[in-house]
Amino acid sequence: MTRGEAEPVIRIAVVGHTNAGKTSLLRTLTRRVDFGEVSDRPGTTRHVEAVDLRIDGRAAVRFMDTPGLEDAIALREHLAAFDEGNPTPPERIRRFLQSPEAHGVFEQEAKVLRALLEVDAAFLVLDVREAPLPKFRAEIELLGACAKPVLPVLNFVRDPASREPAWRELLSAFGLHVLVRFDAAAPFVGAERELYRDLSTLLRDRRATLDAVAESLQREAAERRRAAGERIAELMVDAAAIRRTASATEFALQSARERLVGNLRREVSELAQRCATDLLALYAFREGDADESPLDGVEGRWSMDFFHPEALKDAGLLLGKGVAVGAAVGVAADLAVAGLSLGAGAALGGAIGGAVSQGWGPLGRKLLNKLRDQHELSVEDRVLAVMLAWQLRLVRALESRGHAATERIASAANAPDRANSAAPRAITAIVRAAQPARSHPDWESGRRQRWREIPARRALVARVAAEVRPAIDRPPDDD
Repeated sequence: MTRGEAEPVIRIAVVGHTNAGKTSLLRTLTRRVDFGEVSDRPGTTRHVEAVDLRIDGRAAVRFMDTPGLEDAIALREHLAAFDEGNPTPPERIRRFLQSPEAHGVFEQEAKVLRALLEVDAAFLVLDVREAPLPKFRAEIELLGACAKPVLPVLNFVRDPASREPAWRELLSAFGLHVLVRFDAAAPFVGAERELYRDLSTLLRDRRATLDAVAESLQREAAERRRAAGERIAELMVDAAAIRRTASATEFALQSARERLVGNLRREVSELAQRCATDLLALYAFREGDADESPLDGVEGRWSMDFFHPEALKDAGLLLGKGVAVGAAVGVAADLAVAGLSLGAGAALGGAIGGAVSQGWGPLGRKLLNKLRDQHELSVEDRVLAVMLAWQLRLVRALESRGHAATERIASAANAPDRANSAAPRAITAIVRAAQPARSHPDWESGRRQRWREIPARRALVARVAAEVRPAIDRPPDDD
């Protein structure tokens, strides 16, 4: 290879018994939830399919998803027919591949062996929930006959039915001492990087490329967490900035009041839903993968009632004295201004204009609204806390979810009494950090037709994100 020429793509065959989770593993490794078909039906993959893992814009690893081995014991016995001339094991495999049986009764096995002869190494995916029966020993012998490095991947190791010790013993008997523990449906944090580092011990001449892949995966994971923290911070600033005005007359009518409050609640829920959708996309999942808990106005979406009385009650206990709680429950009418009564507010009429013009900010605006006989609707801190805890749980679920998982993403957030399952100190710190947005209703991004980022708002989002990121990294029971 000449200087400056890119290294050739590392070719990896993913092999194993039918329904061991080969396609599932590839979905997780490549973050391609749409690759292949994942199901509990045996023999889902019938042909060899290729998928690339791209690093810095170029293909670094090309995986070959192969059909499941169906009758390795019979094929092992059949290979004895090709022993004439005392061939080496790979030569015997090549002779078989030229025989009619390779296109007939052993067609599926032939596809696997043909692919294995053409690659640099193989991942042998093993479903450790099964007992290591003789058929698996026959498969290991067939793969070994191809004289390619084989890295066993123990799949579903988290399942209670795992028989990992028995599998380790079997693999050691065949000289396969380097292996990887994995769970394609719920991979361990860092398991992907460890897989490539272990593979580099078998492909020493490609170690530089494999180390670069592992480092790139680590950078990508850190960037996803950073972007997730910033997206949640954007949501918190938007929700804290929300402020709607209503006349006292309008607010006095129950029907009008319910309409105003209901509209604002829906707006807040939709803000949270958009954030959740963005987080799913960030982690390369589909919106439909999430569990559903319908709300009025947002049926069919993954969401929860952030204004549920029990959720707000728990959030109030969570916040305690750590954060100033809003004016009332959920969405509230701001009926008092700095302790002044309505009558006293009218007496200050001559001073109001000057107060606003001299930068009194929210106090001046509230006093002016008071003279205009208007009330302001805003989102209470307890709602922010419930909404925040829900988003953090979603990110943690996505962090530990493989793209092979076929069940829907379930969230503990669907239970309204678990608003405090995230670390209390982290929740209070984030809600407190978002407080300056309450003084700036113009910082709500969705309310302006020609949105232009305000530097002060951008700086606040960055400060809130700095509080969110540790909460994403830290387990919820650390505080």
